[in-house]
Amino acid sequence: MNTAVYPGTFDPITNGHSDLIERAAKLFDKVVVAIAESPKKRPMLPLETRVALVAEVTAHLDNVEIVGFDCLLAELLAQQNANIILRGLRAVSDFEYEFQLAAMNRHLAPNVESIFLTPAEHLSFVSSTLIREISSLGGDVSKFVHPAVNKALIEHHGH
Repeated sequence: MNTAVYPGTFDPITNGHSDLIERAAKLFDKVVVAIAESPKKRPMLPLETRVALVAEVTAHLDNVEIVGFDCLLAELLAQQNANIILRGLRAVSDFEYEFQLAAMNRHLAPNVESIFLTPAEHLSFVSSTLIREISSLGGDVSKFVHPAVNKALIEHHGH
């Protein structure tokens, strides 16, 4: 059984993320979306909110499970009996950092392979960082996030 873990902060989950999750759900027996607490990144949304939003966005996918985590990814991979780390690549600029992560993860979890997927072309410019910035300034991000995420952002920012 191939279990893929898709780690990230998902602050918030975008249509680019959900595109990758949907495609991964077709490729692997099980996909675990692992939402990092990431206190050093100082996420805008609390972990519980991010977990609930990802669960709502992916509710239609039977083989997708959502977990929050605050440990080394290698530990989570062992807990989940996962053999694949799934990561998204939007642009060439993502590659160098992802290449470093993959190499380090290979040392920490030698039996796990890193696999990269690219989002659909029309979503390749969408990032959580841009979504956070635009929504914090009252901009409309509804084309780039699930309606539940859009609602949560509006409530969070009060506009």
